[in-house]
Order: sequence, then C-alpha cells, then structure tokens
Amino acid sequence: MRNVRFFGNVPATKSRYGSHYGEKIFEYRGERYREWIPWRSKLSAMLVKGHEIDLKGNEKILYLGAASGTTISHLADIVDEGILYAVEYSAKPFKKLLELAKIRENIIPIFHDASKPWEYSGIVEKVDLIYQDISQKNQVEILKLNSHFFLKDRGRILMMVKAKSIDSTAEDEEIFRRVLEELSKSFDILLTDSLEPFHKGHIFVYGRKV
Repeated sequence: MRNVRFFGNVPATKSRYGSHYGEKIFEYRGERYREWIPWRSKLSAMLVKGHEIDLKGNEKILYLGAASGTTISHLADIVDEGILYAVEYSAKPFKKLLELAKIRENIIPIFHDASKPWEYSGIVEKVDLIYQDISQKNQVEILKLNSHFFLKDRGRILMMVKAKSIDSTAEDEEIFRRVLEELSKSFDILLTDSLEPFHKGHIFVYGRKV
C-alpha cells in the first residue's frame, strides 16, 4: 500500500503533517512518518494481521462513519493524490474532523446521516472505494444503498463489522455469517478476517461490486 511502512510490528504512514490524535511522529531516511496505532484504527489492525488492499494514491473514496478522523487521517496520507469524502453525523467528533479537513485538502467533510445518501448526492461523485465503519444494526443496508448511489462499476467496499451493534443477543459467528451472506448478493467477497485481538467482536469484509 502506498506510503505505508512497518517499523517493527507497527505500521506508519509517510506524511508531511503533524499528529492528529496523539500518535508518535518520527523521521526515517529524511521522511516524516506518523505511527498508525492498531488499537485506535481498524484498518491499521487489518494491516498488522497481514492483510492489505490495493491503493495507488489517486483513488476517490467515500468514508462512512469518519468520526473524529483517526483512520481517515492516515488514508489521506495514502491517497495523497485522490479525494476522501468523509461522512459523519455526530456533532462532537465532526468538529475534530472539520479541523482535520482544514489542514488536509483532500478530505471533504460531510455532516450527514449515512443512511440518507440522497441528501449528499450533490456533493459526492462516483468513487472507487466505499469504506464503512458505523456501528449500526442496519449497516449492511446502509452500505448497499450508498453503493447504489456512488460506487463505480466493479468498485470496492471495505466494511468493518461489530457483531454486537447488529444483534446483541446472537453469537458473533452467526451474525458474521448473516452479514457475509447478505453482502454476497451484491458483492464478490475478496477477503474477510477477524480484527481480534485489537478489536473484540469485529471482522472486516473486503469486496467488489458485482
């Protein structure tokens, strides 16, 4: 993945910016790197577990559930020649996301409910990847709806799934099975795995639009 290097077991992204959430900044061969903490970022945890997605640096990405910008700040380092549309609906984290976007010109913050993509359809163009990290019961439906509006043909999705946010009564493995079964109706599932021990009761799902 572009602009990512491992230092021991911890990834870092090459960046000309300072710390966003308290991560360490260090120099390596004349380049500045930002530590990418796997306990703070599910995408970092995915990388630490040996998985990777192909990002060349010029992609257009729709990020659903950007929160205060921890993960998207690193994606902005990776996709430094692309655009990141960052959707967040909670006011408090959005304030920090907005501060980040004032510094990072490739992040476009969108204060909207991800379950209503028609409300921001005039802002977001067709994208190469939808990244979703929202702890909601209907997150599969939200992803599919946004895919219908914005994902290019053969575009990719990367979804972070927290079992208990979907169903607090069922076993995690049963929830994951149901999620994968539903997603496979609209996407080719390319890769999936647990995010433990960094994020308990989570998996990621990487797929491509059918």
